[in-house]
Order: sequence, then C-alpha cells, then structure tokens
Amino acid sequence: MKLSVIVPVYKAEKTLRQCVDSLLAQTLGDLEIILVNDGSPDGCEAILDDYARRYPAIVRTKTVSNGGQGRARNFGLEIARGDWLGFVDSDDWVQPEMYETLISAAEREGADIAVCDILRCFEDGSRDTLRAWREGSALAAAGSCCDKVFRRSLVSDLRFPEGLWYEDFAYSALALSRAGKLSRVPEPLYCYRIGHPSTMHNQNARKNLDLLAVLDLLRKPMRDAGRGDDYETLVLGHALLDAINRVQRQEGKEKFTVIKKIRDYVNQEIPDLSRCPAFRAESGKRRLVMWLNYHGLNRLSGTLLRLKGGAG
Repeated sequence: MKLSVIVPVYKAEKTLRQCVDSLLAQTLGDLEIILVNDGSPDGCEAILDDYARRYPAIVRTKTVSNGGQGRARNFGLEIARGDWLGFVDSDDWVQPEMYETLISAAEREGADIAVCDILRCFEDGSRDTLRAWREGSALAAAGSCCDKVFRRSLVSDLRFPEGLWYEDFAYSALALSRAGKLSRVPEPLYCYRIGHPSTMHNQNARKNLDLLAVLDLLRKPMRDAGRGDDYETLVLGHALLDAINRVQRQEGKEKFTVIKKIRDYVNQEIPDLSRCPAFRAESGKRRLVMWLNYHGLNRLSGTLLRLKGGAG
C-alpha cells in the first residue's frame, strides 16, 4: 500500500465529513484512511461507522478512550500499512491532489519527507497562504505534521509524545532531523481552518510550557545526531519568538510568569545569544524580535510585530 493517512477525531462532528470526503477524493488511488475516535462525546462515532460501512476497502476506524491527539495518532501508527504516512486534523481538509503531488515529488527527488504550503481559511471567508519553510532551514518546516508525507522506513519507530501540546512539532522535528532530503512543494495543498480552539490559538498560557518539555525531548537526539545548531534554531524560533509573542497577546496575569519561564529556558540553552550561529543566521527582523524577547522586552517586540505584520 502506498499511503496511510491518520486522522485523530474529537468533537469534530461539524467538520468531520468535509475532512474525510477530501481524503476519499484524493487522486492518489492506493491509500487507506485511519480514523481514530479519541473518545469523542458527540456524534463522531456514528459518522465514522457510516464511512467504514460505505468504504470498507479504504476506511479503517478505531475507538479509544480520550487521551489527546498524540496518543490517538500513535494508535493509528500501530495499524498503518502504507509505505508513506500522512496526518490530517479532523477540522481541516486537503486538496484532491495533495498526496499524489507530495509523494511524486519525494520519490522523484529521492526525499524522505515532502512538505507543502498551508491554505489558512478564516471564519469570515478570507484566505491566505502560509509558507511551510524558510530557505536555508529545513527544520523551519517542523511546526506541523499535517502538511507533510513521511517515508515509513524513516519514521517506523517514531511516536508522538502523549499528554502534551506541540506533539506534532516534536514528531516533525525528529523526523526532519533524520531525513536525508526534504522535497518542497510550493502549493497550498493543506487547508487549515482558523477560528477553532487550537494550540496556536488559545488563552491557556500555562499549557504553552509544554513546548519546553518537547524541546527537552528533542535536545539529546538532535545533538547526538550532530544537529545542535538545528536544535538551537528550534529553541529560538518556537520558544523565544513564537511562544513568547503568542503568550504576550493573551489575557491574564499568569502570562507574565509563563513568559519568564520560557525566557529563562532559552537563556539556559543559549547563554550567549550574540555568539549563537543559529541566531546570526536569522533575518534582521527576526533577530530584533528575538533579542528583545531574550532581554525581557517582549511588550516592545509585540508592539513591533503588530506594526509590521509579523516576524517574517
């Protein structure tokens, strides 16, 4: 079998059919769709049963007690049979040609992973494209597992951390640190629904500290593999820049304690920012925001980001 697509399902009865229908419409014919019901309390189980009944050759379902997306994906990995692996969130959907395009690019170029751009779809009907990588840094594509395909032989023993936010970031980062080559498809083939609760759009400041636990999981394997600079790139981009500015935009007094803990973590991992090769490799705009956050000036960096429209 060419491809296994794993979909963790929880409280998604309003969006689930659009998600699954987009997978059934794939131009790649040789695939299986693994739908893992993560103890969803709504009507998802009946929807999954309906798809399994109508498409028994393609759709496989499994119901487990609620344990989070990482655990649900791991159950899917245990039964997946494809040479390639893909992941989709149950409130998103994909373009019909996504998996044929990604796998064709990876096989043509001899790559272990292929990644595409993301089409961000907002509640008001507007859309924009999010580039999945920055030139010169393959690890910059580590944010999500859903805009990629992974060669099964590369990630056969990898599993998602359970009970943590940012579990897909951990999986993608470890996979990318192993990959010999990454194929990049500059087309927005993955459709990400903006406006639903998610790790990136939340008001729970303390759960952002899960990122530090994930970085702890990445540190040793990446440094052991000679990817220490790449590990520091992840610390800078995801903790010093993204997480601090995300929490800064939240409400509540707890955010200041969380920001300090994130900044202290970065100071510990990178004690001399100006001498860090990963920092020097960043663009001038990103370096400025990182420098401000590193020195506790995150309110100023947040103001600059609002004025200039993101770190770029």
